[in-house]
Amino acid sequence: MQEIQENVPLAPLTTFDIGGNARYFVDVRTESDIKEAIAWAQAKGVGYVVLSGGSNVLAPGKDIDALVIHIVGDLYSVESGLVDAWTGTNLLTLIRSMAAQGWGGWEKLAGIPGTIGGAVRGNAGAFGPEIKDFVTKVKACNTKTGESREFENADCDFSYRHSFFKDNPEWIITRVELKLQQVDPAESKRLADETIAEREKRHLQNVKAAGSYFMNPRASAHIVELFEKEKGVKSREGRVPAGWLIEKAGMKGATVGGAKASEQHPNYIVNTGAATDADVKELAERVKRAVKDQFGVDLQEEAAVW
Repeated sequence: MQEIQENVPLAPLTTFDIGGNARYFVDVRTESDIKEAIAWAQAKGVGYVVLSGGSNVLAPGKDIDALVIHIVGDLYSVESGLVDAWTGTNLLTLIRSMAAQGWGGWEKLAGIPGTIGGAVRGNAGAFGPEIKDFVTKVKACNTKTGESREFENADCDFSYRHSFFKDNPEWIITRVELKLQQVDPAESKRLADETIAEREKRHLQNVKAAGSYFMNPRASAHIVELFEKEKGVKSREGRVPAGWLIEKAGMKGATVGGAKASEQHPNYIVNTGAATDADVKELAERVKRAVKDQFGVDLQEEAAVW
């Protein structure tokens, strides 16, 4: 384990660029590092929180009197299409590296920010496929008992933007095993580039945001029918886009302090430069109330709010 640092600013480590200082902070690159860090926090009598890629997270603006365990490092191997990746490995880095070696099939996940561990925790998906479609096993350690365990895909309780690990945060993902198919490297690269270009059309890039702030909710048959008629596309699993509901509720472009519901993609709450976590939370509550009042639909955060 690396040396424990003190008073480390968290904002630069999150895509929202919001966050106070961590009283204690450490980078970890192995499961044993994670366990050592937890043991240090317990011996010190302070709490701890885990941070990885920094996307999909809203950190508190005030200083955190705890140890922030920062998972870092790209480490992975592949044999006959079976990938073994350290949880801190950047997802796009992994997709591109596997493509160069002739393994793929998951190119539609290209461009989703964050790490492979974070993608598994939230069952990240885009344009149809989800990470669950490729995961064979997940290795995790229990922060309460110290136990290490291997989870088969069926044990992970995957569903839309959900997994066992989201419900049980005492389990920290340490390794992910995935099964990919043999692909032509040039074609895989083309598909990944095409996916990223499509994301850039649909989603905001290079802005201070957590990504999509709310999950796409299930809605009544009437609302689903309204969406399908207006957009000319079929609903998936009876869900409608949160951004569509936010816009229909008149909240596109709404602001609180430095936080704004994007004009281009209303489900992106953007830090326009000086937003605080309180600004983001207040705007999120206003958006939720407007959607609830107009459509009777409850929006749920996709972003992890510390």
